[in-house]
Amino acid sequence: MSPDPGIVSTPKPKSKGYVLWLIVGVAVVVLIWWMHTHITFDWHALGYQLRSVSLPFVFGAIGVIYISYWLRAVRWAILLAPVRRVPSLQLLGPQLIGFTAVALVGRLADLSRPYLIARKLKLPVASQLAIYSIERAFDLGAAAILFSVTLAFAPHDLPHHHAYVRAGEVSLAATIGIAIFAAALRIAGELVARIVRAMISPLSKGVAVTLSERILDFREGLRTVSTLREFFAALAVSLLMWIGIAVCYLLSARAFVADPTLAHLSFTAMMLLLATSLGASLLQLPILGWFTQIAVNATALHGFFGVPVETATACAAVILFCSMLDIIPAGLIAAKLEGTSLRQAVKETEAPQPEI
Repeated sequence: MSPDPGIVSTPKPKSKGYVLWLIVGVAVVVLIWWMHTHITFDWHALGYQLRSVSLPFVFGAIGVIYISYWLRAVRWAILLAPVRRVPSLQLLGPQLIGFTAVALVGRLADLSRPYLIARKLKLPVASQLAIYSIERAFDLGAAAILFSVTLAFAPHDLPHHHAYVRAGEVSLAATIGIAIFAAALRIAGELVARIVRAMISPLSKGVAVTLSERILDFREGLRTVSTLREFFAALAVSLLMWIGIAVCYLLSARAFVADPTLAHLSFTAMMLLLATSLGASLLQLPILGWFTQIAVNATALHGFFGVPVETATACAAVILFCSMLDIIPAGLIAAKLEGTSLRQAVKETEAPQPEI
């Protein structure tokens, strides 16, 4: 709400951000203290495992994940083609900046990417939010296809075979559900938005309005895919990107050459870890999300494959670095070249943007 024009207001200190970071810092300290007092942990073993990591595997994982960021730019260019044809490299900077913001600030900062692209190309923000919505759908669909195909046909001699089959079935059901939902929105998007708004309004009018707007954005995003050629091109790029992410996880695990289980971990086994990791990353908090991600992946490695806790924790930390945190230097450089900052990129998602 804007201040009354008749009242002279003085700038208020931006204390909300500091309070958030203070809460996150306290939570991290409490988490470390709890782990130290309640969990038997050999820190020397952790240090040994980190020192024994094979750097070629780590560099390979970093290289693969950077290729996946480029593929995201390629996919955005495909989805943008009906509006404007743009070279994929022109969209790479906003991708790097956006995912750097996610790594540092949390999942909500992911919306900075469509805002950055809209500003760079002088396009309406709504059009890029629509592409963002359909991009998320391609992510879910491609990941679900990859999971369902890989996990549903897991070899019977793998430990916890039932978990693989179950994950594959859930992924296949998610794939079918996404397809049905997308078809319904393409045919009757406004009707679906009105139904959702009517159902949610008694609970929260604000949430109802936001959800209905996102549904309409998603419907507009579906309209950007006007031909089967564009659809299959975007799907193929999405599948390649998610295979690359899985390979990044696999190389990060196999970098632990001193542990026989991790050194010979199969692609199928890694898909189960990736599925677990994605579930933990849906709600990612600033900084604290790093520790929760490490904890979830370490628990999965220890529980599913019997990897020692110290080795599992070291592996989870390397996976986090290779799949997320290694983007930060490139994102900072891209922000400098784009003439923006991470703070500005995140702030743009917090306020209404004028249509260009």
